[in-house]
Amino acid sequence: MIKVGIVGGTGYTGVELMRLLAGHPQAELRTITSRKEAGMPVADMFASLRGIARLAGLRYADPAEADLKGCNVVFFATPHGVAMAQARELVGSNVKIVDLAADFRLKDPATFERWYKMPHACPELLAESVYGLPEMHREAIKKARIVGNPGCYPTAIELGFLPLIEAGVVDAAHLIADAKSGVSGAGRKAELSLSFSEASDNFKAYNVAGHRHHPEIVQELNGFSKQPVRVVFTPHLTPMIRGIHATLYARLTKTDVDLQQLYETRFAGEPFVDVMPSGSHPETRSVRASNVCRIAVHRPQDGDIAVVLAVVDNLVKGAAGQAIQNMNLLFGLPETTGLAAPPVLP
Repeated sequence: MIKVGIVGGTGYTGVELMRLLAGHPQAELRTITSRKEAGMPVADMFASLRGIARLAGLRYADPAEADLKGCNVVFFATPHGVAMAQARELVGSNVKIVDLAADFRLKDPATFERWYKMPHACPELLAESVYGLPEMHREAIKKARIVGNPGCYPTAIELGFLPLIEAGVVDAAHLIADAKSGVSGAGRKAELSLSFSEASDNFKAYNVAGHRHHPEIVQELNGFSKQPVRVVFTPHLTPMIRGIHATLYARLTKTDVDLQQLYETRFAGEPFVDVMPSGSHPETRSVRASNVCRIAVHRPQDGDIAVVLAVVDNLVKGAAGQAIQNMNLLFGLPETTGLAAPPVLP
């Protein structure tokens, strides 16, 4: 059994990790931390976890007292800056790290500092960390000590653009990503703009001048492109709880390409990417509570613009599910282990 620890278990990604790990046949959740809620049973915080035998008796531990070094892998479901402060000590004790925040996503410490307003605490470990999108970096993840779990928007956007960029059939310098997220993407916190009266029956763009996920998207797509990548990324907040919908636009430089075949070939055998039939329009509810990314590719009026639609559940493939997919790779398990449950509908 893989001995698992979670740092920061009172947010939406923390409870999603617990939900998924409770059904994982090869993982044992040994400790979960919360400074504020230390001593509280996790089922008192989240009634959805009541009666689950594998979580019976599990209580939040004070971070200073938790036996994280006794774990095989530790998930950080914390704000930015927490994982990098503990990374040296944990990897020095042969503990693998999967960070669901941004501490190990960006390879350039200066870029990290610019976007996250803090210096990186362990740039030498940042250099060896692996970006945790399995469909891009599967083999490197298997050998990693530290995995930087991708953001929710980047997961949908990168998977959506990847076949076009790899094949070199679009103008990579003029990509557009128009993406929408449910309010759970902002985390479990009290904030006026996320309250029901503010977010319900409303739709708005935000961070148009620059979103923290932008450099992550550019970094990863650049690794598969023959020309420098430039992306205009506009995020939107939608009045739903979970889900990401990314509508992606790229100008074709080769017009004789069969886009449907390109996508089906690229993602053939990928357990968590579903390329839908030609003409499809994937819906966020079709992936709710699952680790699946559904993609459809269009070419309106047979013109020179490719339109890609990609949907994920921001808390699963966009966070906790992908983190467990990475854990499976780290420990030589089939990627689908503990992640095979179908989406929830309606």
